[in-house]
Amino acid sequence: MSGNITALKVQQKNRDRVSVYLDGRYAFGLPAIVAAGLSLGRFLSDSEIDSLRDHGSFEESYNRTLDYLSYRPRSEAEVAEYLRRREVPDDTIIAIIERLRGAGLLDDEAFARFWVENRERFRPRGLRALRYELRRKGIASDAIDQALDDLDTSASAYQAAVKKAHQLNGLEQSEFQRKLVEYLARRGFDYDEARQAAERHWSELAANDKQ
Repeated sequence: MSGNITALKVQQKNRDRVSVYLDGRYAFGLPAIVAAGLSLGRFLSDSEIDSLRDHGSFEESYNRTLDYLSYRPRSEAEVAEYLRRREVPDDTIIAIIERLRGAGLLDDEAFARFWVENRERFRPRGLRALRYELRRKGIASDAIDQALDDLDTSASAYQAAVKKAHQLNGLEQSEFQRKLVEYLARRGFDYDEARQAAERHWSELAANDKQ
């Protein structure tokens, strides 16, 4: 396939890709960022073409990964699994992760903090559940410990039970507390944390009913 570059044309259906013509015939396509280093008249050997295609495949996979990261932060394990599902070679996956890490776009410690903060804000969980979730994301134990170090689990248990407590309002105290403790236990809270939260909610609802 070697030959001289006779044309470089931006593709109409994908403006981010360029068609490369050798000796007057279409030869292959490349991402525009890779094709930017080419010029008319340059001779490309077979080995150079293979290298350009490999570079193009890397850039395409890298850009798809940037899109994947645009929705929310990801762990390194999530990125690796995402690329494996797209049959990206292992050596390319390693190179992409290293590039993302070097650019500050992939950081498992920052991801762990994000995950815990996001859970606290929208769906509080106990330490047991958070550890399980973070381990499933491929986060190392020391990073998990750091992310959970300052977590006020008692406050989290109370917050996690707010909506459920109102749904259970009207039950007898023993039934109310049992159901609320079970609800919190399913969300990874320890028994003592769940019991204290249930007692607090019962007291607050009872006080409001008396007003």
